[in-house]
Parts: sequence; structure tokens; C-alpha cells
Amino acid sequence: MDVGDVGGVAVDVGGGPVEKRTSTKIVLSSLSAAISEAVTFPIDIVKTRLQLQVGESLRRPSTAATSAVRVAAHIWSTGGASGFYDGLKPAIFRHLLYTPIRIVCYENLRNLAGDSVGGKALVGGVSGALAQVLSSPADLIKVRMQADGLLMSQGLPVRYTGIIHAFNKIIQSEGVPGLWRGVLPNAQRAFLVNMGELSCYDQAKRFIIKHEVCEDNVLAHTMASLASGLCATTLSCPADVVKTRMMNQSSVKNCKTLYRTSYDCLVKTVKFEGVMALWKGFFPTWARLGPWQFVFWISYEKFRQASGLSSF
Repeated sequence: MDVGDVGGVAVDVGGGPVEKRTSTKIVLSSLSAAISEAVTFPIDIVKTRLQLQVGESLRRPSTAATSAVRVAAHIWSTGGASGFYDGLKPAIFRHLLYTPIRIVCYENLRNLAGDSVGGKALVGGVSGALAQVLSSPADLIKVRMQADGLLMSQGLPVRYTGIIHAFNKIIQSEGVPGLWRGVLPNAQRAFLVNMGELSCYDQAKRFIIKHEVCEDNVLAHTMASLASGLCATTLSCPADVVKTRMMNQSSVKNCKTLYRTSYDCLVKTVKFEGVMALWKGFFPTWARLGPWQFVFWISYEKFRQASGLSSF
């Protein structure tokens, strides 16, 4: 194994070690993402239910809960603790595809951007969009299974009994392209999330260490993850609202389609609910992204350290 020295740090330069490091990063990022998803999933389902509540003019007058606290109380009263985990399996499955692609892709491409913040933001966005396109079917199933919990609470039959059933039923009723329903707003959201999340975490951690706020440790990772969570939420929330509503639609015959396109969804949301509806679920989104990134980055950085890899 050939070993070189870059900036005083020994690194492997042989083909084998590089491939091994990449596979190790894939495994570690997948494991960290699964842990983070399981810990923060109850917040995600509250956020999704909030975003699925559409304006009075688009549906019948409703007395549905309109705050995160009321939505959480409703989930608890109708489904108990298990109600907060409807759709967890497809969510974890999605992250086993989504997270390794975006993390490894960004880490390999960020050197092309050099010290440019804009360049790193672009690399982060592209990495996230690519990962989301590839994992969009799993994300679609996750959103619909989360929405099924709402149907169940209203005494209506659920659409899917599990991941495989959802996968097969969507193909049968909507065709293979149906698995990528909402892929455009999905990719747009992923671009914005990762533009804020990856580049902000990267730059914030470097800033903290460079200015000697603290060393490259848990405190630095915590501060950087919280900053990136706020940035990612602010940028992505409008696209997240559109994505969630588009993906929950079904093109099954005799089922009314509220939105023709992502733009139509955007226009109707603003028209009937006001511009602030685009940030509906902002606080539960931030409340989830903050802890999610905290758990993910702390876990991932610790796993990398234990595996002999350098800090992200």
C-alpha cells in the first residue's frame, strides 16, 4: 500500500485503499442516517401531516388540527406511540440510498470548488438532487404511508399495507413512471436542502476550527450541524411543501387531482392559503433537521474516527 503525505496527514494513494475508504463511507453514512431517521421520525410525521393539510377552498371545510402540537395530539389519540412511526421502514430504506450518494458525491467533488462558498453550495445541491432522483420511489412510498396514517385516523381504509405492497400497487395503478411522481419538486427540494446543509456544515465547521472557537470535536460538530439545519430549512421549506403535496396525489381513476404540475401546486397554495403557507411546517421541519443533523453528523464523525478516516 502506497502512502503519501498531504498537509502533514498521511493518506492512502493506492487504488485499493481509495475503494475501501469509499465503501466504508457508504456503510458509515447509511448507518448514521438510519440512526438519525429512527430518532427524529416522530417529528417528520408531524411535519408531513401539517403540510398535507390543504386550504379550505380546495377541499371541504375542515376542523383538522392546524398546529404541530394539535397534530401530534391527534396522532397520539388515534394511533398511540406507534402512530408516530407510520412509514419508518420506507424512510430508512430511502436513506440507505439517498444519504450515501449525496455525502460521498459531495466529499469527492468539493475539491473542485476550492475555497469558493458558492462552488461548494452548487456541489452540495447537485449531489443532493442526484441522490434524490435515484431514491425518489422510496421517498414517494414513505410520504404515502405517512399519509395513510391520517386516513386511518379518519376511519378510512389505508392504501398500502407495506413497502412491497405499495411498490406493486403504485406500478399497477400508475405505471412505473408513477414511482417518480413529484420527482421535480423532490429534486428541487433536495438541491436546496443539500446546498444549505452540506456546504453550510462544511464551511461552518471549518470557520469554527480556523478561528479557534474550539477544536474539531463534538462541540464543533454540534454548532455546525445546528447552523446547517437552519439554513437548509429556510431554503427548502417551500419546495418541501410542494413536493409533499404532489407526491401524495394519486392518479387512480375517479380520484380528483388537485394539482397538475409543481407550478400549479405552488400557485394554488399561495392563492388559497397565502405565501406563508409555503413555510407551513417550518418549525417541525427545523425541529427535525436540527436533531437529525446533530445525530447524523455526531454519529458519522465518530464512526469515521473509529474507522481511521479523517474528519468530514
